[in-house]
Amino acid sequence: MSNYTKIVLKSGKDQSLKRFHPWVFSGAIKKIYGQVNEGDTVTVFSNKDEFLGIGHYQIGSIAVRVFSFEEITPDTDFWKNKLKSAFKLRQSLGYTNNSSTNVYRLVYAEGDGLPGLIIDMYNDTAVMQMHSIGMYIMRHEIAAYLKEIMGDALTAVYDKSAKTLPFKADIEPVNQYLLGQAEPGIVLEYGNQFKIDWVEGQKTGFFIDQRENRRLLQEYSNGREVLNMFCYTGGFSFFAMRGNAKLVHSVDSSGKAIDLTRENVELNFPGDSRHEAIVADAFEYLKDIKDKYDLIVLDPPAFAKHRSALSHALQGYKKINARAFEQIRPGGIVFTFSCSQAVSRDKFREAVFSAAAIAKRNVRVLHQLSQPADHPVNIYHPEGEYLKGLVLYVE
Repeated sequence: MSNYTKIVLKSGKDQSLKRFHPWVFSGAIKKIYGQVNEGDTVTVFSNKDEFLGIGHYQIGSIAVRVFSFEEITPDTDFWKNKLKSAFKLRQSLGYTNNSSTNVYRLVYAEGDGLPGLIIDMYNDTAVMQMHSIGMYIMRHEIAAYLKEIMGDALTAVYDKSAKTLPFKADIEPVNQYLLGQAEPGIVLEYGNQFKIDWVEGQKTGFFIDQRENRRLLQEYSNGREVLNMFCYTGGFSFFAMRGNAKLVHSVDSSGKAIDLTRENVELNFPGDSRHEAIVADAFEYLKDIKDKYDLIVLDPPAFAKHRSALSHALQGYKKINARAFEQIRPGGIVFTFSCSQAVSRDKFREAVFSAAAIAKRNVRVLHQLSQPADHPVNIYHPEGEYLKGLVLYVE
């Protein structure tokens, strides 16, 4: 390990690492010994010269993402074992060989001890997104290790990191296949068919993290008139239809998303007149739908990507939920979500509770929702629990 640049922290700034939190913030660094480039592997020490961890260096507020708290050499076996561990967890949870669901998250960054790396599986294609230069530099090796671990269950690896890498990085990433080729096609989630486009779509092509929440919505949809706001590919919409909803309206500001929703609904419910897809701004659409719906889904994109936007985001959540509470029929159900990592569970609840007070409606919490088991949260890294949801009964 002597070859790696040494980073020493200021006095008192070592406590979070001693509690195995994997981030070193730039303000905690006292001294960097020698030259360091973005993406380099570095060792981190306390001001008393105690070894704390080894990780990837990055320019920005999170300066080091620690991938080991032990004095190891991060060689081929080290990385392969990390990926094997992630694969074994999904195997034990029944995701890797499931006839009704063949889309799942294989690697969830800090949740799997691989900060900066996301890998989603779409049938036999792995789609990777790197959020750190250190992981991006290793992309070809990671693809090769995956193939070795998964064998014939993996036919292609697509890297989709062009828009997720830090903008300060002095590289020009291109989205491309690292292994094999595959046409974006149809995957299954609890038997429902989804047309996935990892090349053009958002994220890696699909919002896998809402799987169990979509399934729960199905149980509440019988006989209801459903509004799926920020519908994207329409996932909540056809789980509602599967649950025997009376009608389902899918709304998104993106025409592309609405086209994909229509295709997906047609795949699962050809010619079904219960569904209508609408291109509209969410806040505008919610202004004048009084008593039209008795089940509303609010799953907006992250209102706050960073802590600096937190106050603005909380106002956004308050406003959109107040609109829904004001407009929904008595006895209605609201499924409301935040996928902003910067918004804590408590802050989200406060915003939703404030919205209920503004709307002057009596609201009760039926469920508190989170992300599924293939998005595990590292117990030392609570920031990994980014998806928050509430199912609410509105009198």
